[in-house]
Amino acid sequence: MVFFYSLQGTTDVTLKIYNVSGKEIDTLVNTQQNPGNYLVRWDGRDKNGNTCSSGIYFYKIRSGNFAEAKSMVFLK
Repeated sequence: MVFFYSLQGTTDVTLKIYNVSGKEIDTLVNTQQNPGNYLVRWDGRDKNGNTCSSGIYFYKIRSGNFAEAKSMVFLK
């Protein structure tokens, strides 16, 4: 799974993956970033390195005052 986002200014960014129960699976980004375009890949593993099962997951991205959550389907 690939995530692409653009930043207009320097800001703190978090990008997290959750399962359908709302449990946090992994944190892909949790840092301050400068303006520009960013590409982040999720390899389907949890924060312990275990491969996740196929199914529906959610991602949530926060940057400054912006926050968005969407669903996605992960297939092995």
